[in-house]
Amino acid sequence: MIAVRELHEIAEFEELFALFDGIWRFDQGGQPITVELMRALSHAGGYVAGAFDGDRMAGGSVGFLAAGNALHSHITGASAGRGIGFEVKLHQRQWALERELGRVTWTYDPLVRRNAHFNLAKLGARPREYLPGFYGIMDDEINQGDESDRMLAVWELSAPHVEALARREPWPVHVPGDAVVGLADDGGRPAPGPTDAAVVLVAAPPDIEGLRRADPGTAKAWRHAMRDVLGGLIAEGRVVTGFHQKSFYVVEKA
Repeated sequence: MIAVRELHEIAEFEELFALFDGIWRFDQGGQPITVELMRALSHAGGYVAGAFDGDRMAGGSVGFLAAGNALHSHITGASAGRGIGFEVKLHQRQWALERELGRVTWTYDPLVRRNAHFNLAKLGARPREYLPGFYGIMDDEINQGDESDRMLAVWELSAPHVEALARREPWPVHVPGDAVVGLADDGGRPAPGPTDAAVVLVAAPPDIEGLRRADPGTAKAWRHAMRDVLGGLIAEGRVVTGFHQKSFYVVEKA
């Protein structure tokens, strides 16, 4: 059974940092979090939590209070499988609700398909802003020097669809038959299409992390296509309402 709890001791922060480093393989001097900062955030009332599989730490998250009655989740990571990431987010949601916070926000790479599915389809968060080059160039093992475009996800904790998903009840996104594909995967390369319909589907590549290693040029093409199509639609005032078939952002007119 996975148990999630807040962390308060230096040894626990060191263990969480080692877990994060094992996931991202941070470049020297480019760590997004430190043991000292976790200590300060925990002491100041911020969110620092770990997920334990028995005695082994298998996931965790660090966040801080933000404007707009929100908790901003700065970094979250977990071992693959067993739904550990979902348990961490449920704990984070409960922590925020107990402090009368209405939402949790975080950023993620819009090209990482599994993260888009997790954030939108499993949790019910909704992208609010497309943020080009948000962290500059990132040279850790996962990002491989890619431009750090990010999506700002907003998790409205008491929204009906979020409450249903927290109870593990399905909440499928509706895609009408006249939806168009504004960005498709054409043999592994991005293929822009029409965006003039009421509902537009925007594809994410199957494995952008592997693509960065194997074909950096195509990975960059996906980055720029996603920025132009999805970022452009959001800039026009369109709203992302879900993630369809573990592959496509669903974008609707507001």
